[in-house]
Amino acid sequence: MKKIINKKFNKNEPWFKWLTREFNSFEAFQDFDSGKNPEDVADDFISSNSSAISEVLENFDEDDKDTLDQFLKLTECEMHVFKILEKQLSLRKKVRFVDFKKRKK
Repeated sequence: MKKIINKKFNKNEPWFKWLTREFNSFEAFQDFDSGKNPEDVADDFISSNSSAISEVLENFDEDDKDTLDQFLKLTECEMHVFKILEKQLSLRKKVRFVDFKKRKK
């Protein structure tokens, strides 16, 4: 897997470690609080890191494409897990009332 060169970080840092580090330090929640949607926040992240991302893309090889594909699958899986958890939490909040006085005849 090829490495990226970025003057802010270790020159031999793999692109996915760089991406994880940069995205984790990105202030996405502030953008969400100001009303931006996730797609706009992602566009802002890409814009603010455009030169480094261009360099990453120039050096992509087949291993990098496979790694990106695996990250996409993992991210999609995580999204489904969060949706399932959200659904289960909303079901827990619903009050269920059972009238035990009514009996079937």
